[in-house]
Amino acid sequence: MKVTKVTGRQTLVIASLIFGVLFGAGNLIFPVHLGQLAGAHWLSASSGFLISGVLLPLLALLAISITRSDGIYDLARPIGHYYALIFLVLVQATLGPLFAMPRTATVPYTIGFAPHVSVSANSFGLLIYTGIFFAIVYGLTVTEAKITDLIGKILNPIFLVMLFIIFFLAFIKPMGNTQTTPVTVEYTHHAFTSGFLQGYNTMDILGCLAFGVAVISAIKDLGIQDTRKISWTTAKSGTVGILGIAVIYMFLIWMGATSLHQFKIADNGGITLSQIADHYMGVAGNALLATLTSVTCLTTAMGLAAAFSEDLHHLFPRISYKVFLLINCFFSLLVANLGLDKIITWSTPVLMFLYPLAITLTLLGITSPLFKTDPIVYQVTTGLTLIPAIFDLVNHLPAVLQKTVVAQAMVGIAHHYFPLFSLGFSWIPFATVGFIVGNCVRLLRNKNKRVKQN
Repeated sequence: MKVTKVTGRQTLVIASLIFGVLFGAGNLIFPVHLGQLAGAHWLSASSGFLISGVLLPLLALLAISITRSDGIYDLARPIGHYYALIFLVLVQATLGPLFAMPRTATVPYTIGFAPHVSVSANSFGLLIYTGIFFAIVYGLTVTEAKITDLIGKILNPIFLVMLFIIFFLAFIKPMGNTQTTPVTVEYTHHAFTSGFLQGYNTMDILGCLAFGVAVISAIKDLGIQDTRKISWTTAKSGTVGILGIAVIYMFLIWMGATSLHQFKIADNGGITLSQIADHYMGVAGNALLATLTSVTCLTTAMGLAAAFSEDLHHLFPRISYKVFLLINCFFSLLVANLGLDKIITWSTPVLMFLYPLAITLTLLGITSPLFKTDPIVYQVTTGLTLIPAIFDLVNHLPAVLQKTVVAQAMVGIAHHYFPLFSLGFSWIPFATVGFIVGNCVRLLRNKNKRVKQN
């Protein structure tokens, strides 16, 4: 049945779906850590964080809707078959066994279990926990169990209620005044840009590009078929769902900043969140938070595992879905046992490479009706964006690799010749020039065609 108007209740249903797709392990730990790093400058830092962690994912959903894409491959196809294929594999590997999936296991362990285990036993404890975690992920995902419905409708709301109880306690009895908290060097003069880059760690724009088609399909299932109405419904529902995440972000960042009056800056936000939960609710509250976080992250891991396995099976049909799922869970287990700090360290250069490409692809998708989805605009814009993205990757490599002669030479060249490179935004002028040049080439080519026809 064709529907012309979406009700308020249906909007909330789609909004909750978007919230569920995006809210995962990184959405908990990185805002808290950002608050600790930014200190008194937490508001400026949170502004940048909300743009990259909230606004850009919403734009990615709109790009999927406007271009009528069936996923990342479709959206990137105008750039070329091989580029679209490689980009899809890189995004799914990042969301799957390389970083996001291992993080779904290490975050709840860091929050709820690591503080109560001796340093010497932590490695063994992490191995046991992640082994059980990914065995459950495999078992439930391979049988397509309906437990995700139970988790989504009952346990996730309980988790959110508990999180807001902590927010309420922090609000009525704050750990300190944010105006008097220290600011780290990185956030002293560049709080906004540093917060923007910190938002990369949520991987939410990658998640929206990968799972956005599920949101669009849910909207179509309501009976909405007109492209403009689908886009409008996506924008309206996405705004509601993502605003919910934005509210949680702001509270988490604020709590991270106030926590500096009680705790030192931790190596990661998982440790800080554990300390805050223990401060307000004691060991019992911490244990409950750890349990609910484990369940919430389990749902996220199942979604990531299924998406990775389905996409790779579709690309390489000779290898079954179950085999890809097993490979995904096994490698996620191995990576998870490196520990949360190392996962974050190694994911940073990859995200510095992928995010500029994901952002430009999103913006190209949204503006594609203006240039008739001409491949030349996609190709020139992406080609120029690739240059600074590669240099950004090298610039954020772990110290052991950054000290090599080649890496230092590349970073030196970029600092000297690339505008905004020191801030991590050299891709912006490159992408802008690419977009302008691509459109100029398109207009010139079309003009020549008209001349020949006449």
